[in-house]
Amino acid sequence: MGALAGFSIVEFAGIGPVPFCGMLLADMGADIVRIDPVDDAGRGIGLPPRYQVMARGRHTIAIDLKQPRGREIALALTERADALIEGFRPGVMERLGLGPEICLARNEKLVYGRMTGWGQEGPWAQKAGHDINYIALAGALFAIGENEGDPVPPLNLVGDFGGGALYLCIGVLSALLETSRSGRGQVVDAAIVDGAASLMGPLLGRISHGSWVERRGSNPFDSGSHFYGTYKTSDGAHIALGAVEPKFYRELLDVLGLADDADFRDRQMDRSAWPGLKARLAKIFAQRSMAQWCEAFGDRDACFAPVLPPSAAREHPHLRARGTIVERDGVLEPAPAPRFSRTPSNRGDRPKDRGADTDAVLRQLGLEAAEIATLRHKGIVA
Repeated sequence: MGALAGFSIVEFAGIGPVPFCGMLLADMGADIVRIDPVDDAGRGIGLPPRYQVMARGRHTIAIDLKQPRGREIALALTERADALIEGFRPGVMERLGLGPEICLARNEKLVYGRMTGWGQEGPWAQKAGHDINYIALAGALFAIGENEGDPVPPLNLVGDFGGGALYLCIGVLSALLETSRSGRGQVVDAAIVDGAASLMGPLLGRISHGSWVERRGSNPFDSGSHFYGTYKTSDGAHIALGAVEPKFYRELLDVLGLADDADFRDRQMDRSAWPGLKARLAKIFAQRSMAQWCEAFGDRDACFAPVLPPSAAREHPHLRARGTIVERDGVLEPAPAPRFSRTPSNRGDRPKDRGADTDAVLRQLGLEAAEIATLRHKGIVA
């Protein structure tokens, strides 16, 4: 029984941040019914269901929302739910007759979570976009990359999942807490561009202070410094350093035999010295393999780690001990996070085919077998 056991959520199928948010909520015990389209919507997923890790732990019902009876079924589900999450462009749910006004009129305690790229309003609200576009406009993409190089997309972690799914999740959870006191639901407008800008908060403060240069690869944490970045090893692998604080920096120098080198010892925060110090460290790290460097650093507090490919990370002794990445039927999955001492989360059922629980969900709504058969015959459900 997870921390959200007893909470019921309706998820309208989508890609990226909404299903990831749904995975987090399901892992924590929420009972989620995902409303899928009756036909393949061509959302660009391109994976068989068993590999769609984000879809785990849900019931799935396939409904044609363009048909009045299909919309009525969806509304019946929202009437019984504590929350709803959807990721359509602004106005789509309203045109379907499933907008906040209608849903909240039928369930005044409903938390209505909306996920978009640009937000529900604003000049760009209706523009198409993806993660890279949202983090570009928010200023995040500009800051990622090496000096004199092009901006580097950080996968779609900063936009879809960091600025999108996590902010939708915390918004829905916060609104559920408030509803428990007020008895009233509300709309949560989670925009990826807003979330990405929020993640940039610490950087914006440094920029205003004048301690962050708006030029890639020129600052302590953006590959500009010699003590915070990656280096190639003799076997073509990489290691990562993050020795920012003086005590950790001293440990780093001690392991590398540089404790008495005046340039390294006295010029850690001297930006003018960074290029030369980086070049020297690059030559040092190129002399040994990644495994040899892991042995050399051992348990020293030098903020050192090997750069592992995702498929290999699971086998690292620390992640293996914690069970951070697990396997189910030959498919790698992340273990639920965060961890709870009293109400542990779990991964729930494996991802299901679209509409696998249609009959079961309809029976829970009180529909008889004959009516379900008629709905299926008319293409209202599948």
